[in-house]
Amino acid sequence: MKPFAISSPKIFTGTSWLTDHAVIIKGEIIEDVVPVQDVPAALNITRHQAMIVPAFIDIQIYGAHGSLFAVEPTVLALHKLYNYCINGGAAYFMPTVATNSQAVVFSCIDAINQYWNEDGKGVIGLHVEGPWINKEKRGAHIESFIHPPSMDEVKALLKKGKGVIKMITLAPEVCLPGVVEMIQENGIIVSAGHSNATYAQATQAFNRGINAATHLYNAMSPMQHRAPGMVGAIFNHPKVMSSIVPDGFHVDFAAVAIAKKMLGNRLFIITDAVTETTGGLYPHHLNADKYEANGILSGSALTMAKAVKNCVENAGIPLDEALRMASLYPAQVMKLENQLGKIERGYTASFTLLDDDLQVVI
Repeated sequence: MKPFAISSPKIFTGTSWLTDHAVIIKGEIIEDVVPVQDVPAALNITRHQAMIVPAFIDIQIYGAHGSLFAVEPTVLALHKLYNYCINGGAAYFMPTVATNSQAVVFSCIDAINQYWNEDGKGVIGLHVEGPWINKEKRGAHIESFIHPPSMDEVKALLKKGKGVIKMITLAPEVCLPGVVEMIQENGIIVSAGHSNATYAQATQAFNRGINAATHLYNAMSPMQHRAPGMVGAIFNHPKVMSSIVPDGFHVDFAAVAIAKKMLGNRLFIITDAVTETTGGLYPHHLNADKYEANGILSGSALTMAKAVKNCVENAGIPLDEALRMASLYPAQVMKLENQLGKIERGYTASFTLLDDDLQVVI
């Protein structure tokens, strides 16, 4: 395949801003990043006025365009999710299934396998959130499905989900250490969430190798001066990265700013986005700019681009750092940082175009 080039007055590489540069692409790989005047004359060059930034990565999203993946575990629902994500600047995403029956989770696994077999784009893998969580911090999750895992149940899920499940959110205090170790030995990222762990319990779990946490502040033991809880343990542990939902409803923007000061490059963005639905266990209804299920906050109406804009305009986070929170840092969590999250030689050629108002240019 013949190389070609795209250029912009502003390119963010993931580490720095370049002015009047071009990205040379061969196949799906970045061959080089050079000043526009250094592009070989033989190459076709497409010139953009919008800024070019690394494609966003959303590792927690449940549904889009009226199709909740857990209710409609189909290839069509995944295509709807992809379209929603790409329009919001995310070329990669992890469809997520909240606490549910084993049959539903297995159906989601089958749908992703079929989607991949049909050359579907963008899906990194499945994020299974629950049911191995703490009932006290269940949020909108259905209590009747929540339970500690047995080893046989874990083995069955790992066997069925081999190569598909890439992340499991669980409450470490309700799981035996051997469960977490078994999941991690199968190459799956374990994220601590929906947890009522004490500071000591959470710290012990992090010291044993859990390096991620799900939606900071939400559905976890809070930080108090006599009981620092999971939030305090996340703040205080140097290796733990945490997602956050910056929509102003899940987390006040002042709390986003505080978290950023505490965590630095360990904080990253998810949308936690759902969609309007009346079927299944989670009847999500749009209320203002958020969703509720059974009267409980259940998901956001964010896109990744809107989340980036919120971080910049409402939480005072510099644009370059907000862009990393949506691209490089999620790639690091998923151990894809050598492929995604940067515009550099050897990386996958996947970009988002943004105008000066941080709107996605399609």
